[in-house]
Amino acid sequence: METWLAQPDLDEIEIGTILAALADPIRLRMIHLLDELGESTCTALDLPVKVSTVSHHMNVLRHSGLVSTRLVGTARPSRLRRDDLERRFPGLLTSILAATPPRRHDQPD
Repeated sequence: METWLAQPDLDEIEIGTILAALADPIRLRMIHLLDELGESTCTALDLPVKVSTVSHHMNVLRHSGLVSTRLVGTARPSRLRRDDLERRFPGLLTSILAATPPRRHDQPD
């Protein structure tokens, strides 16, 4: 039997909480990485911040309802709650993942 960390029930997930969680560029990048990888631990994600910071961001994503995290020994692999989010907010995750990132002002046209 698998053990999963607490997360909000589907009917408790709020759109504002999801959007607030994804307003942080590291968390948005994490969502993209989880989409590519399917599942990952904080230590395995290639991000320019400390693992403790990644762990904090993953916790925010879990509490917002975007990811599920299970316990495997001492590891905590997380994955997107794709099916749940599609039922709650049809097309939202697909649109977020497909959105073109904004152009940075210091980049040439």
